[in-house]
Amino acid sequence: MAEEVNSAAGILFERRGTAGLVTVNRPHALNAVTHAMVRALADKLTGWADDGAVSRVVVTAAGGRAFSAGGDLRALYDLARAGRHDEALGYWRDEYRLNALIKHYRKPYVALIDGIVMGGGVSVSIHGSHRVAGDGFSLAMPEVGIGFFPDVGATWFLPRLPGEIGTYCALTGARLDAADGVGTGIATHRVNSARFAELIDGLCGAVPVDAVLSAFAQPHAAGPVMAQQPAIDRLFAAQRVQDILAALDAEIAAGGAEAAFAQAAAALMRTKSPLSLKIALAQLRRGQNLDFDECMRTEFRIVSRIVHGHDFYEGIRAVIIDKDQAPRWQHASLADVSQTEVERHFAPVADELDLA
Repeated sequence: MAEEVNSAAGILFERRGTAGLVTVNRPHALNAVTHAMVRALADKLTGWADDGAVSRVVVTAAGGRAFSAGGDLRALYDLARAGRHDEALGYWRDEYRLNALIKHYRKPYVALIDGIVMGGGVSVSIHGSHRVAGDGFSLAMPEVGIGFFPDVGATWFLPRLPGEIGTYCALTGARLDAADGVGTGIATHRVNSARFAELIDGLCGAVPVDAVLSAFAQPHAAGPVMAQQPAIDRLFAAQRVQDILAALDAEIAAGGAEAAFAQAAAALMRTKSPLSLKIALAQLRRGQNLDFDECMRTEFRIVSRIVHGHDFYEGIRAVIIDKDQAPRWQHASLADVSQTEVERHFAPVADELDLA
């Protein structure tokens, strides 16, 4: 029987056979991840790590529409409006520690991902050893559209996607479907959603995880983003956001085969926070040469500055609070964002993220 942490936690834990089963359980809120859920999962994983009766962890979500559509942004907005920035930073500190715990977990960690997965949903799934894409798998990192930056380990995993696909996803917020998920390596397996219940039963038995997943995995076709990789690699390779946009504009002007793709990508980028675009590209270029833990420390340095800034709260206001979809960013254009302003976000902070 499931052991619920508390009536408001939104996450369930169950010992079933050889598995520790985790169910994200806030379907009314698209399974948005709260601070309480982060802490509860970290505590349970720590306990299961030393429990000899638990040989693997299986993570799933209730509701069907969303695995998890992100973190609880309204709660973070309300904390900042009340001047409680340290409490907001406490959420990210604990979340980033959870990311590292999952990444380094010494037992198989199997995430069954069906539906929308963004932000906090990425946090509790993508760093696991096994990531299974269901029919509704739809992953996006749309953070630059709300004045934030791709976090929860995106500094690590986005630069390691094929070619410049990670750059494209970070700067446009483009979604990866199930085929793209497997094709890019974000997902390790593709399984029909209708078989998830049967798959969970299999994963709770004594058969090794890899053997169970191999028995259920199905072939996958090329996804729409992977099909565009040659164009993405060519158009998103520059070291400056302005140069990427210039390459897209040149493609549009030339009227070539990729003009429609370039036009859509450029239009998306021009709706995003100029500061966030520059931070995102800088973090991905740095992340290519950092280990996972240093990527997480880098993200905490960035968020320690973002939480005292303007664009993140303006983005939440425009998208979630007032829903006018008309954010008024701090900088009117990319040219208004200095390199000094970008670099400031990467400088060490007094209270660095401790992953010990």
